[in-house]
Amino acid sequence: MGSPDASGPASRLTYPEVGATRRWPLPAGYRHLRVRTHVGYGRAAFEAVGRAVMDWRMHRAVGVAIRAADPVATPGRPVVVGLGAGPLRLRAPCEVVWTVAEDTRTGFAYGTLPGHPERGEESFVVSLEPDGSVVLTVTAFSRPDSWFSRAGGPLVPRFQRAYARRCGRVLRRWA
Repeated sequence: MGSPDASGPASRLTYPEVGATRRWPLPAGYRHLRVRTHVGYGRAAFEAVGRAVMDWRMHRAVGVAIRAADPVATPGRPVVVGLGAGPLRLRAPCEVVWTVAEDTRTGFAYGTLPGHPERGEESFVVSLEPDGSVVLTVTAFSRPDSWFSRAGGPLVPRFQRAYARRCGRVLRRWA
C-alpha cells in the first residue's frame, strides 16, 4: 500500500468543502453522518481517549490498517486507510485537513484524495462535556466516487454508521 505525496496541495482533495465537518449543517449533495457515543467520564479519560484518537490507535483497534506520514494526525499530511484483508484490501487515501487540541475538545478530520472510493470528509472529535462525560463524535459527509461504492448503494452508509459506533466502543478501553 503506497503513500500519497505528503507535500501535495489542498487542491488534490477530491471535494471543495474542505473543513466543513467543523460545523453544522453539513454541505448539501452528500450523505451525512453524525454519531455521538459516550466513552467515559472525567479529565483522565478525556486525555487518554484523545491520545488514542490522535495517534491512530483507535483506527487500528477498530481493525483498519493505517499508513500515516506522521505518528499523530497532522494537518496537510497524508494517511492511507486500508479496509479488508490481503488482496481484497481497499486502499483509501486521505489527507488530514484539520485538528483541534483544546481544553475540552481533541480530534481531527481527514478528507479524501484521488483513489479513495468516496468523496468527502470525516472527523473524529472527543469532547469533555460540562457534566464530565467524555463523548466521541464522528461527523462525515460523503458520496460515491467509484463504481464499487456506487454499487454498494445503501450498504455504504450502514457500514459508515457501524464503523463510527465501533470507534466509540473501542475507545472505552482507554477511558
